[in-house]
Amino acid sequence: MRKKILILFMDAVITALLLLADQFTKYMAILHLKDAPALVLIDGVLELNYLENRGSAFGMLQNQKFFILFVGIVFLSVILFLLFKLPNEKKFIVVHVCLSAVIAGGVGNMIDRFRFDYVVDFISFVLINFPIFNFADCCIVVSVVCLFILFLFVFQEKDLEFLSFKQNRYREIK
Repeated sequence: MRKKILILFMDAVITALLLLADQFTKYMAILHLKDAPALVLIDGVLELNYLENRGSAFGMLQNQKFFILFVGIVFLSVILFLLFKLPNEKKFIVVHVCLSAVIAGGVGNMIDRFRFDYVVDFISFVLINFPIFNFADCCIVVSVVCLFILFLFVFQEKDLEFLSFKQNRYREIK
């Protein structure tokens, strides 16, 4: 039990640090990029360009604040449930870190929706005309890709038995 509490505490610390980084970068974007021309970091590749996103990913669901918040709260609840269910084994530490980063990203964007009614986006990957995004989005996307790779290629089926809701009615006696 003590180990689980320590791991969950570390999850909270990781989440808090990433959330602070997200809010700080958005604050800096508002301070330095709002009402200013794009700041070119790598010509033709990467710019910092302020945008107020009133939708969800890629600008979908414009002005659907309450629906987006509801879906976000549901997803965060599922992720918190998974964090509590994860075994206290070393091989799941990276899953804890990834889920903590997803929580930080989700909460970071939710804070913007509550405060401003929009999410502050400012990172523009102009090389492929990708939608403008922010640090929270990076936390979510990178973590989800890592989790996808882990669950698809690294973990075996027996490693994921903790996710099962089945009750083992006929246990073998050893």
